[in-house]
Amino acid sequence: YWGFTVRPMAIQVDSAWFLPLVAVLVLLVAWLVYRRVMASRKGLDRILNDIAFARQDAIILPNGDDGVIQIDHLLLTAKGLLILHVKDAPGTVFGAEKMQDWTVMSPERRYTFANPLPALYDRIAAVRQIVREVPVEGRILFMDGAEFTKGTPKLVRLPAELCDEFVEPDKAEAKRKVEAFIPHWERIGEYADAG
Repeated sequence: YWGFTVRPMAIQVDSAWFLPLVAVLVLLVAWLVYRRVMASRKGLDRILNDIAFARQDAIILPNGDDGVIQIDHLLLTAKGLLILHVKDAPGTVFGAEKMQDWTVMSPERRYTFANPLPALYDRIAAVRQIVREVPVEGRILFMDGAEFTKGTPKLVRLPAELCDEFVEPDKAEAKRKVEAFIPHWERIGEYADAG
């Protein structure tokens, strides 16, 4: 009607600026991934420091069946010993105690992993065999970014929930409780050293 003609434009790529641009984008993505990993580690350290009076990481203990079992984090808390298995699975998590595999759906991808609860029960049993007189608990900690829209399985916690459950507000009372657990805590260290 007005006499305009629209012609498609051909896009030509000038390698003089395209390759450096790709390199910058790759470095930017790598930097963002690095920051996310470091922030997650700092967040985990902060959580562990808030709830634990002492901790042992990546320890091997006898499992009671002539074998051994690895524990990611064993924490001495005012409530006893806490076995903590950490999962960094940002996205919507679908899992239940009786499901064999749990699923994570995020904008980037969908994947499954084995239900972590049976292995946690084995770790709790292994620690209880060593320290029978001390309360031993276990939790699966999903770091920030995970959400359970269909309900959170038993023994699974998000960071704030874990802190609410295990941070003792009365520090003097917490210290008194922890002192009673120290001999048992040291016994765990002896078994870990022997394993």
